[in-house]
Amino acid sequence: MNLETVRHLLLYCTLLNGAFIGVWGLLLLLGREWTHRLISRAFPIPAEQLDAINFAGILFYKIGWLLLNLVPCLVSWLVPLESR
Repeated sequence: MNLETVRHLLLYCTLLNGAFIGVWGLLLLLGREWTHRLISRAFPIPAEQLDAINFAGILFYKIGWLLLNLVPCLVSWLVPLESR
């Protein structure tokens, strides 16, 4: 696997995971009551606790996204292709 393939793979992973974070955040921002009704069918969790769990989940996922996707993607684009 050459550097160009790694660059494109990291770019696609970064975009896909970033879109996932965005959809998750929008879903909780715009559909808070709907998500609470949906999740409370399976788990009897108060709305405030569900908000805290979702916030922690988004925060944990975003930190992982930054450290494991975005930073390696940016570094791979900073490395020259021909390093002789």
